[in-house]
Amino acid sequence: MTHTSTPIQSAQRTIRLELQAIEALLARINGDFTRACDLILACKGRVVVVGMGKSGHIGRKIAATLASTGTTAYFVHPGEASHGDMGMITRDDVVLALSNSGSTTEIVTLLPLIKRLGITLISMTGKADSPLAQAAAVNLDASVTQEACPLNLAPTSSTTVSLVLGDALAIALLEARGFTAEDFAFSHPGGALGRRLLLKVEHVMHSGDALPRVQRGTSLREALLEMTQKGLGMTLVLEADGRLAGVFTDGDLRRTLDKGIDVRNAGIDEVMTSPGKTARADMLAAEALKIMEDHKINGLVVIDAQGMPIGALNMHDLLRAGVL
Repeated sequence: MTHTSTPIQSAQRTIRLELQAIEALLARINGDFTRACDLILACKGRVVVVGMGKSGHIGRKIAATLASTGTTAYFVHPGEASHGDMGMITRDDVVLALSNSGSTTEIVTLLPLIKRLGITLISMTGKADSPLAQAAAVNLDASVTQEACPLNLAPTSSTTVSLVLGDALAIALLEARGFTAEDFAFSHPGGALGRRLLLKVEHVMHSGDALPRVQRGTSLREALLEMTQKGLGMTLVLEADGRLAGVFTDGDLRRTLDKGIDVRNAGIDEVMTSPGKTARADMLAAEALKIMEDHKINGLVVIDAQGMPIGALNMHDLLRAGVL
């Protein structure tokens, strides 16, 4: 076989053909797409995605995307379904079947069972007159005029269109359900987004005996000893009734030294920052981080609803928690 194009030309041709295929898909997002969304939104069970070969790989990704965006979904291999796994599908489920030809044997074999159980079937095919498309309650048209493969054989443009159509379906359902960033975080608790949207100040703050604090009138030397013992790089300064009078940090110490103040004889009242920046325990850790970044500080005092100090945290706490 004679190669007439360079790798770059080949790659550009592939991308161009797939872009054209996706562009053509826009006109086919119509009432059938809306009907498919309505059927899934009305589903009392789960979305069961099936597909063979390359369509199966795309199906697995679509199922994963649906599951992470508020639509309970999982993938079932159609070959396994006809050998026992069909029991995983219930009457309350919706089956989303992918097949470019619409006549994949392993999927067509399941059609009588799906019909007999009264399970709602949505198909995603490249041929509207295929057995699968005809059997479905609604068919999503994933047809392409040409595969990016120069032999027009390897699934390329067709799988890309199916993947994009699956993404479109997932996001349309997400918006219809009013799925929020916090909902997404609950689906991804181990990820960076989950940590940023689920972790609260109360989960990372220091409290109780670990909280550095001194009373008004304390000497700076005593305050520095408290800071050293607690290791937060700061100490709270409290009024006699326990309310927050101010805060003294490593940054305040540097400024104190710059001013030439005698640290051996100074009192905490003359060098503390008053009142100091605060956060609430129920605030997201990410919000506390923004306060620190906005004010270029490394620590925050945590107060309760009555304004009483109950904790403290610093940038290192957020770093260890993975919020940074």
